[in-house]
Amino acid sequence: MTTMSTKSVRVFVNGAGLDLPESATALDAVRAADSEEGVGVAAGARAISDSRGLLIKPAERVYAGAIYRTIRAKPPLSNDE
Repeated sequence: MTTMSTKSVRVFVNGAGLDLPESATALDAVRAADSEEGVGVAAGARAISDSRGLLIKPAERVYAGAIYRTIRAKPPLSNDE
């Protein structure tokens, strides 16, 4: 019998360490850490940044040692601004 194992990677979301499948996305990581934050990111009210404060696309694949933080998303600029 062959057992298939999924490789996992350790990532950090808002200070919490998580082991996730290497196929997971940044949004998956946020959802695993805090489902409400995941809802906020999916709705566009929250955004994901890396350890340097650079925005990360929710669909980006996780990698070992990634550090993600959720932040308030900036509203889109209106045509008047």
